[in-house]
Amino acid sequence: MQEYDLYINAQKPGVGLYVRKGARLIDMADPNEWVFDGTVAQDQVPSTIVKMIDANGHAIRNMD
Repeated sequence: MQEYDLYINAQKPGVGLYVRKGARLIDMADPNEWVFDGTVAQDQVPSTIVKMIDANGHAIRNMD
């Protein structure tokens, strides 16, 4: 099963960034603003987010 790394924005904790497990942060993300929050299995991620990751290599999600 696919897994994804989740990063939370330290300045806006309600914003999460998903990338494929082991992938680095996307170029537009300032590494100082994102905190690694763990790895999650595909079945724990909404299908719309999975589709965005498949299409773009990343997805940003409102975590609230």
